[in-house]
Amino acid sequence: MPTCRECNDEVAKLVTVKVSGKAQKLCPDCADRAREAGEIAEASEGEMQRMMGFKGRR
Repeated sequence: MPTCRECNDEVAKLVTVKVSGKAQKLCPDCADRAREAGEIAEASEGEMQRMMGFKGRR
């Protein structure tokens, strides 16, 4: 059985997700949490740039 790298549980299937630019194989639950955390980080960075008046590219 494959093991999730995040929670170290044995699962039937692993899902590949990009986390901080690196691909990781995680269980579906951990993959959802990682995607949500990435989306929140992107949104907060975008909002911070908007508040600071940043008009360039990242």
